[in-house]
This record gives sequence, C-alpha cells and structure tokens, in this order.
Amino acid sequence: MTGTVITVAPTGAEVSKAEVAALPVTLDELVRTAKECEALGASIIHVHIRDDRAEPTLDQGRLRATVAALRESTDLIVQLSSGGAVTDPEADRLAVLDAGPEMASCTMGTVNFGDGVFLNRWEFIVELHTRMQERGIVPEYEIFDLGQLTTLQRLLGKHGLPAGGHVHVDLVMGVPGGMPGTTAALAACEQAIRDLPAGTTFSATGIGRSTIPVMLASLSAGGHLRVGMEDTITYAKGQPVESNMQLVARAAGFAQLAQRPPVTPADARSLLGVPAR
Repeated sequence: MTGTVITVAPTGAEVSKAEVAALPVTLDELVRTAKECEALGASIIHVHIRDDRAEPTLDQGRLRATVAALRESTDLIVQLSSGGAVTDPEADRLAVLDAGPEMASCTMGTVNFGDGVFLNRWEFIVELHTRMQERGIVPEYEIFDLGQLTTLQRLLGKHGLPAGGHVHVDLVMGVPGGMPGTTAALAACEQAIRDLPAGTTFSATGIGRSTIPVMLASLSAGGHLRVGMEDTITYAKGQPVESNMQLVARAAGFAQLAQRPPVTPADARSLLGVPAR
C-alpha cells in the first residue's frame, strides 16, 4: 500500500487527568478529539474510556455510548481496547465486544507493564479471537515482544483467519518490560511478520521517547503508525504534548515526507477488511 494508516490513541488507561489537563476523558472531549484528528489524517481511533472521576472503566453503558457517538460524528474506524487497565478482569475485557466496535485489540501474550503485569493467558486470547470471528469484529493483534508473533502464528494456525480475512498487527514498542523502541527491534519483528499469512500488515507504536524513532523505522519498513496521548505525553524534551492533534499532525507530516500520505478511513477499511458503514 502506498499510503499510511494513522491510528490515534487519545486517552489510554495509564495517564492521569490530574497530571495532564489536555487528556480527553469525557465523551464530548473524545468526540471533539476524534473529529480534529480525522481532519488531520487519522483513519482509526483506538479507544479507552474514563468514568466521572476520570478513572479507567469498562462500563458497558459508557462503551456503547462512546461507540455510537464516534460512529455518528466521524468516519473513523472505531477500535475498542480489550486490554483496559492491567487490573481489569478477563470477563470485563471480553464484554468490551458487546459494545459493537468495528475493531478491537487482541494482545498476544502476557507482559510486564512497568510495575504491573498485563495478563493475557492463551485460553483468553483464543476466546477473544473466536468471539471476534463470530461477531465480525476485526482484530488488531497487539505485539509487545518478538515471541508474541510466534503466538499469533500458532493462533491463526489452530483457529483460522480473523473476521475480514486480513491480518494486521500493532507493534507496541518501548513499554518497560516489553521490546525496546528501536530500529533493530522493529526490523526483527518485520522479518518475523513474513512468516504470517501473505499480505499481513503492521503498524508501530513508540512509547514515550521512542515515539519518533519508531515512526521513522515503521515508515521506512512499509509499516503504518499509531500515535496519541495514550503513548506519549511529551512532544519534545521538556515540551509537554498540547493535544492529540499535535501528534497526529506530526505523524501525517512524516508520512507525507516518506511519500506515503495518510489514507482515508474508507481506504483503511478496504485494506483491513473492515466493512463499509
């Protein structure tokens, strides 16, 4: 593909609203952010939600309302996180699919996540994958370490291709406990991706200070981009991020320089096997 799919991850579950006032945590803030980022070149929004105290939640009513509002207000592909916060139980994470997203994340293994543990048992991964198959929800397989690509190969071999028939992975790089956010690590993953079904695509997410190196490495290797305040709250050394728009605009600018301009949501749907609205 000659263009670049840009995913915006505007909120996450780790950053505190008290520490980062610009973090979008209400539904109105999230919708406004989504519209702004779509105008700048984003085609997917990766969604975590917060409660009235700005704390992470997987409340089903809020999830449904969020999906409905984003679908009504934008053409973005709505991708819910099935990861939630590292403390969320499996049952609540599986129930994310009940909110009817077009895509959802599916992490391929357990990883130390800073001081916590992001638990993803094999049985849970299989259940998430097969439920998405049954419901026509397209997964984004999140990869925190090289070996998780082998786990994905095993999953597809035993349980078949995902809904839509296209395999897309997101390389999450730079998490303390996961793979580093380096060109060498991305190149190793890109080599392993060749063992997955033909046509598999990937995006890459650089956490914190690895944001820019990972963006450049991904574009040079034919990959796509994920940016947002879930992943970084510093635009440059000593310069806090002002908004998700700022991060999407930079990613779109890099994509243009690489002569792989941002694609529309419609083109992203065609690539990823997500049904048209």
